Amino acid sequence: MAARLSGWNLSSTGATIASGAAIALLLASMQSKSQSPVLDARVGVLDARAGAPSAVSVTIYRDPYRFSGSIDLDRLAGFALVTETRTVHLQAGEEWLRFEGVADGIEPESAIVTGLDAGTIEKNRDAAVLSPSALVAAAVGKPVELTRTNPKSGRVERVRGTVLSDAQGGVIFRSEGGIEALRCSGLPETLSFDGTQGLRAHPTLSVRVRAHRELTATMTLSYLAHGFDWAADYTATLSPDRQSMDLGGWVTLANGNGVSFPEAHAQVVAGVVNRESGEVEPLDIGGPIIANCWPRGTTSDIPMLLQFDLQSPDLRQRAFMKALAAPAPAVQEVAVSAQRVQQEQLGDLKLYRIPEATTVASRQSKQVRLLDRTAIPVTTVYGIDLAGDENPKGPGGVLPASRYLRTRNAEANHLGIPLPSGHVQVFAVHQGRPLLEHESNLRDLAVDQEVEIDLGPSSDVQVAATRTGHSHRIEISNARAAAIAFELRLRLPEGMRIVDAAPSMGTKNGRPIFNLTIAAHSVAVVRYRTSGSP
Repeated sequence: MAARLSGWNLSSTGATIASGAAIALLLASMQSKSQSPVLDARVGVLDARAGAPSAVSVTIYRDPYRFSGSIDLDRLAGFALVTETRTVHLQAGEEWLRFEGVADGIEPESAIVTGLDAGTIEKNRDAAVLSPSALVAAAVGKPVELTRTNPKSGRVERVRGTVLSDAQGGVIFRSEGGIEALRCSGLPETLSFDGTQGLRAHPTLSVRVRAHRELTATMTLSYLAHGFDWAADYTATLSPDRQSMDLGGWVTLANGNGVSFPEAHAQVVAGVVNRESGEVEPLDIGGPIIANCWPRGTTSDIPMLLQFDLQSPDLRQRAFMKALAAPAPAVQEVAVSAQRVQQEQLGDLKLYRIPEATTVASRQSKQVRLLDRTAIPVTTVYGIDLAGDENPKGPGGVLPASRYLRTRNAEANHLGIPLPSGHVQVFAVHQGRPLLEHESNLRDLAVDQEVEIDLGPSSDVQVAATRTGHSHRIEISNARAAAIAFELRLRLPEGMRIVDAAPSMGTKNGRPIFNLTIAAHSVAVVRYRTSGSP
């Protein structure tokens, strides 16, 4: 079938955009068609296409190496388990069953098809996606027809020829008049050609199956796919007396694929999955067709338009939908405050289920409420971690102590739910308004574990250390107007141990610790002796 593509603009600056007005008019004219369901379309005797998903489930696993921080849609290192319910009609014998609209980052070897009375023989990931550059690439070496305006006569003429190259510098065209680079004349040109065979408007999984009889079945497709991630973010607001806090949490879902999953049942999994997998090469969504003409940059430059006019309504619709699915320049955040996730156990992992169906949209992130807890009792603790064989490296051997908010993840403290790791913003109330005080990270916390939120360094509490041989002296000065709780934590090198200490010492997480109460405007001193190397 002959195809002519229109709607992609080509300028000498290399920018490829779709006309917003043209797209709006085209989509409005085809609204009834786009809303119709995808049925079992037959392409030959041995080719079947599964229907559109009637139900979708998306379970997102977090990037194991990103415990906090913002999400970059272009660098999502998490993955998802996608499960779809579809209807398919098969003839008896062997057929290629095609699932259109799967995620770009699908791992075809992970695909599982259930519910069919047929055996799976082969699985393929069809990566040739419809785009302007892909259409031109498909036409290389094949006869094409170029429609353009003659610059001398002003008449429209049609020239038969061949596309020689689809290089990044533009399209090289050969006709009886010679070899030329298209779109360097500055006049409108339309390229018509055969050769869209093998191109698809959406990422497709092809499964070769063998059915013993003709059947129509509702089946389930499950597969793993890259290009997803999720994150937890918290806001902690301290009470005026700093004795309690309110804690709110959000779960951010991110989909970096070019495919959306509307009305999906979404879940996220907290914890690290021991998974080894090679990277999946992303689908080539097609790049711009750039006319690098010479000379350039003159005041007489005319914006150059390379037009493609799709004669086929179906091909036109799919091509424009593909143009609309191009990566967005910015992240679009969607907050859904009416929903709140529900926590469940998944082996040693934690699963958080979104109770209502939600759209995991292409190239977007959205937020769903995780928790709202109030009046959580907290204490403020000051402390420092020191190597047992070194002095502080601050100016003059003095370092500021760190501040921490402490509580326990228990129901008695108005918590008692597993808290996935994420980013925490701490606000303090000043003159009746909350102001940002500090931002830090929170690790994965199980129920009944100690919750510790870093509040950053304190210039009012300073630590100085001196060492003579194996004798150590730590001096902590408190310039605040109130007494503070202080923890001195030591990191001893292998082979070293403490043989004497004043005041008495304890242990926490296998490390020596001194728990002190330091009065206002006073200094506390810790002394200890070590033995062994170094």
